[in-house]
Amino acid sequence: MTTAVVTGGAGFLGSHLCERLLAEGHRVICVDNLLTGRRENIAGLLADPRFRFIHHDISKPLEIGDKIDRVLHFASPASPVDYLELPIQTLKVGSLGTHNSLGLAKAHGARFLLASTSEVYGDPLVHPQPESYWGNVNPVGPRGVYDEAKRFAEAMTMAYHRYHGLDTRIVRIFNTYGPRMRSRDGRVVPAFIQQALLGEPMTVFGDGGQTRSFCYVSDLVEGIYRLLESDLHDPCNIGNPTEMTVLQFAQRIKAAIGSKSEIVFQKLPVDDPKTRQPDITLARKRLGWEAVVPLEEGLARTIDYFRGELAAAATPVAAAAASEVV
Repeated sequence: MTTAVVTGGAGFLGSHLCERLLAEGHRVICVDNLLTGRRENIAGLLADPRFRFIHHDISKPLEIGDKIDRVLHFASPASPVDYLELPIQTLKVGSLGTHNSLGLAKAHGARFLLASTSEVYGDPLVHPQPESYWGNVNPVGPRGVYDEAKRFAEAMTMAYHRYHGLDTRIVRIFNTYGPRMRSRDGRVVPAFIQQALLGEPMTVFGDGGQTRSFCYVSDLVEGIYRLLESDLHDPCNIGNPTEMTVLQFAQRIKAAIGSKSEIVFQKLPVDDPKTRQPDITLARKRLGWEAVVPLEEGLARTIDYFRGELAAAATPVAAAAASEVV
């Protein structure tokens, strides 16, 4: 039985990945400082004797006595709200956190997988975005703290691969949605769903003509697991190439909920990408992967999750219980 360490394992993506690794027969050590991760995301895993939680900031060195076979580095604020409020922490986890995670993998001779992002392409001048595209990033803009942290993390990962011979993988994750997203994290899916469920105005930035490509979380985790078990060292896009405008997406959510919310428009944030669509040719060829969950199905599951979150928040006893799960 192999042992996998997942940094950021109590986060949205990390917790789903912990579940998948357990399902595949791995032991899992979840490392999270709970800055943006949530205890309730891993509450259902604590009874499994193969699962262990360590409350730790991976920006600081970490030693683990158990034999480790895999290190998956997912720790980082990942939404604009978070990394704009936590710019230094975001840069530190992308630099020091990646260094510490790589060092942990090297010390154990473990395979390493870095969670990178489509944000390394910035506001792209090439469409769709293949892995060979170097990007169009403003390093001194407000979004640069996240974009450049991930670009640095990729460079350090490849340096460890080339210099130390470390067995590495890099996944570039495109817009992902599903249960366990935080309702107020600033990303469009939870924002639109929350607003529509509450009958609040649905906030679209700019004219809504900017495009995104949304991938359901189970599809993403499938792609990541296939990449982890592959022999592909170069960066690999994992995302759903089905593209739509943000305004169209807001309208789809409004219709799915049957909401009477008004769609309103606000100023586009600085350096907000105008387009975002993955070229997944590499994932198709090398991993045999592509997204399979239809948008209607993924949205239905996600909307149900947020309905449950709102119901729990309205019940003080339930909310108090959720804060005591770990």
